[in-house]
Amino acid sequence: MTKLVFANNFYYIRGGAERVFFDEMEMLASLGYEVAPFSRHFEKNLSSVYSKYFPSPIEYENVSLGKKIVASFRLIYSLESRRNFSMLLDSFNPDVIHAHNIYGRLTTSIIDAAKGKFLPVVMTLHDFKLICPSYLMLSKGNICERCMGSKFYYCTLERCHKGDLSASAVYTIETCFNALLKKYDNVKFFICPSKFFVKKHAEAGIPEEKLIYIPNFIRTDHLNTGYTPGDYILFAGRLSREKGILTLLKAVKGLDIPLRIAGDGPMRDECAAYVKDNNIDNVVFEGYKTGDDLKRLFSGSAFLVIPSEWYENAPMTVLEAFAHGKPVIGSDIGGIPEMAIEGETGLLFKPGDHGELREKIKYLLANPTIITAMGKRARKKVESEYNPGTHCKKLIEVYEKACS
Repeated sequence: MTKLVFANNFYYIRGGAERVFFDEMEMLASLGYEVAPFSRHFEKNLSSVYSKYFPSPIEYENVSLGKKIVASFRLIYSLESRRNFSMLLDSFNPDVIHAHNIYGRLTTSIIDAAKGKFLPVVMTLHDFKLICPSYLMLSKGNICERCMGSKFYYCTLERCHKGDLSASAVYTIETCFNALLKKYDNVKFFICPSKFFVKKHAEAGIPEEKLIYIPNFIRTDHLNTGYTPGDYILFAGRLSREKGILTLLKAVKGLDIPLRIAGDGPMRDECAAYVKDNNIDNVVFEGYKTGDDLKRLFSGSAFLVIPSEWYENAPMTVLEAFAHGKPVIGSDIGGIPEMAIEGETGLLFKPGDHGELREKIKYLLANPTIITAMGKRARKKVESEYNPGTHCKKLIEVYEKACS
């Protein structure tokens, strides 16, 4: 087994899923594997010699009703993706296909293409798309499990996707289509970056023997760790409601330390207005950061706060904080408690409880020696449990098992 195809909707760093997608390809290529990407064309995509196989972009926003209807069918199942993917498979002749996020762009048509050529597919689950049409298991900002057991119609009834009836209906139809035709049955194994994801998907009826726990990884050899607490708190992530950003803003009001926010998203303007209207003068919006700029923000911080209010999987930002020797204050939800161990590598608080979050922040600020001790344990944890070698070994074992 020497040749792999990695499939993902986007071929640029858009979020944590893409970060894992690119990191795995780079790691496997460094070990001598031939790796070919497959994605949709998008203006932000990185260049690739395989982009000639990428299907054309799908325009759904800000288009006429007729074009939106046509795009909806392509979001559910793309014949173009299937055709182009088949051409790539014929040309590249891989041993295994590793899918990441493929719904809503590439679609399960590429799984059918692989099946037609008797090629095994493994898939990393970055969210809950297989069991929740809107993929977050949220309804009107609250945790919702009503679609569990294939009751996907709730997504449309509750307008779960961005409060939009038509978009929610498209997502519902897509999920029903794939479930009724058993499209995901042709995936040999589902890789889950958190034990929580294994548990939730098993509860939803996915065979447990197909769910493989493989935590994400991060390189630490290029990072110079300083354990002395910095002079600000850091939030790094998407500015959206499920990330709990308003809870964090409430918690830091009046504290004698800045909160620096690295990220962008649909709530950027709302957050800025909230800060202004509530006279919160210790918040700095850094905008979207990546590369060395983001590393400097991590290394200069006291600790990271992840106030998420949805079932987080395994946030890469936690690993980035740990790699820089920084502890994490995180919501006690989803896969976060598996990483930010209470009293060891961080502190936990009840999701949405800004009062408890505020007290946890004040506790750490009053005890800088505890911040340092937690940071050292966090660094050791990421080196021993979330390193590239361990991740790669487990990944290759899954590939070999899928081939056999």
